[in-house]
Amino acid sequence: MRIAVVSDIHGNRTAFEAVLADLRTASPDLILHGGDLADSGSSPAEIVDSIRDLGWRGVRGNTDEMLVRPESLTEFARQSPQLQALFTVIEEMAAFARDALGEDRLAWLRGLPHAQMVGPMALVHASHESLWRAPMPEAGDAELLRVYQQLEHPVAIYGHIHRPYIRQLHELTVANTGSVGLSYDGDPRASYLLLDEGKPAIRRVEYDVEREKNNLLTCRLPHADWIAQMLQSGRFQMP
Repeated sequence: MRIAVVSDIHGNRTAFEAVLADLRTASPDLILHGGDLADSGSSPAEIVDSIRDLGWRGVRGNTDEMLVRPESLTEFARQSPQLQALFTVIEEMAAFARDALGEDRLAWLRGLPHAQMVGPMALVHASHESLWRAPMPEAGDAELLRVYQQLEHPVAIYGHIHRPYIRQLHELTVANTGSVGLSYDGDPRASYLLLDEGKPAIRRVEYDVEREKNNLLTCRLPHADWIAQMLQSGRFQMP
């Protein structure tokens, strides 16, 4: 069985459409989404509508949680008071996404589960314990085992960190999908994961970054220029 996992679209319709075209070539048997569908992009409602129309199963991400339960951002922000300026920017963008989505789409996001189990694979957004914290690619084997062995599946897939990688441990394969819409690994291309008979591979997809930057700068999203800069560089930077 071939399973594609598409995560962290973040309202980037141009990247999403490019990935859809690549999926038609890859022809997986099943497509799942890894959450963080709408926030921080030019097209939050269009992305949610597309995922619903396609009927993809998936999981709730931390920004999905933030949109349906705003206090979750406040709770997380209390742990890092030195980053309050960043969290203020994030909340201003989240308010835009909530307004664009409307209650019906928010209710759909609210109903997303925290995990999906298919065959040998377990999918979570960040970890079994948290939607907000996950190991980075530099994490040691012991940390990955501690976080993902509890899923009790031989293949653990997650998103959240926007930096794709695959780590083969003795009894567990851990893989990160990267991000469709907002890459942080220095490669601005969209990223998703294809699992072929339990073996994961990262697929990178070129898309028209300039077009999406123009979409951002005309959609009235607060701090759109910040997101546009990260789209261009493929790296996280402070606003």
